[in-house]
Amino acid sequence: MAVRPRKSSVAICSRCHLPAPGYDQLGERRFEFIPLWGFLVFLLYTMRRVDCRRCGVVTVEEVPWGDGKRTLAKAYMLFLARWARRLSWKETAAAFRPSWDKVFDAVEHVVTWGLEHRTLGQIDAIGVDEIQYSKGHKYLTLVYQIDLGVTRLLWIGKERTIESSQGFFTTMGEEITSKIVFICSDMWEPYLKVIREKCSEALHILDRFHIVAKMNKALDEVRAGESRRMASEGRTPLLKKSRWLLLKREENLRAEQRFRLRDLLRYNLKTVRAYLLKEAFQQLWDYSSPSWAGKFLDEWRRQTMRSRIEPMKKIARSLRQHRELILNYFRAQKMISSGVVEGLNNKAKVTLRKSYGFRTHRVLELSLYHSLGKLPEPECTHDFF
Repeated sequence: MAVRPRKSSVAICSRCHLPAPGYDQLGERRFEFIPLWGFLVFLLYTMRRVDCRRCGVVTVEEVPWGDGKRTLAKAYMLFLARWARRLSWKETAAAFRPSWDKVFDAVEHVVTWGLEHRTLGQIDAIGVDEIQYSKGHKYLTLVYQIDLGVTRLLWIGKERTIESSQGFFTTMGEEITSKIVFICSDMWEPYLKVIREKCSEALHILDRFHIVAKMNKALDEVRAGESRRMASEGRTPLLKKSRWLLLKREENLRAEQRFRLRDLLRYNLKTVRAYLLKEAFQQLWDYSSPSWAGKFLDEWRRQTMRSRIEPMKKIARSLRQHRELILNYFRAQKMISSGVVEGLNNKAKVTLRKSYGFRTHRVLELSLYHSLGKLPEPECTHDFF
């Protein structure tokens, strides 16, 4: 489809976006458009160059359907980007017949435009966590906005170091970060240090999910060690196939599992004592008062330190070190927790798995912003879906 400029029209400078006098013409360019009824559609246009005196350079004109040197029309890039949010990038390329690189260009265009035009507004609560995207301890630091009614990805950092975490506060600016009221994170020391330095006025809440996960890990360590010791001594393997029996919540057990757990609890095993300590700790989350929750936490910690179960004693020492941050959960009236963060992390992992993993940090960043950032999209004259 041939496109010609309107008669007597003035070309627009692609730098300052204002009319400029003409200079010369380039060769004809093809812009790939949305394939209607399965047929390839191209816009053919002879690009003009302008001599812009405001910019002081000779540059190519700006056209409403194209973006720089990209070969795809803006409408087609928006079309592909919306489908790339529903399908994997590979499936999108297979369905509409562009190359994978063109799908990447489309997503990059939409995400870049969205990041430039998004409005952050007031951010009251954020959640900080990491996900592993590759083998070899390769992590991404993700910062989410978890305000009531607003959940979205704000920032992505490479690795989970102090330098990487500081990048969020640099990118957002002091005007926004100084107004944050609640921050939810896990016990990773670089996160704790940066939050303490950059957001000392915010109420820092430790991640309840990771506290329980660490306790389950300690219990499993006790079970595995005692099971090996019983096998080496030739004793009856009472703990065989009992891992998930002990790690699952009691209300989630099946009827036959409840009977087996009841029989197991009759024995005076180190694993049984660790299990009872873990179950007793769950009572902490039923408190509403920070002072009463603190008294319960201190008493539980004293009992655990007398238990002579080293993995559980290690958890108790960690809870003593982070006592005030744990009690901040109750000071926030239990309204802010990491549940939203863990849900968004699952979506992030699904996004990375949809195309069986991405190989570069840039593609990872684009795909996560595209799926979880809730970014604005450029306007299009027509909708084709």
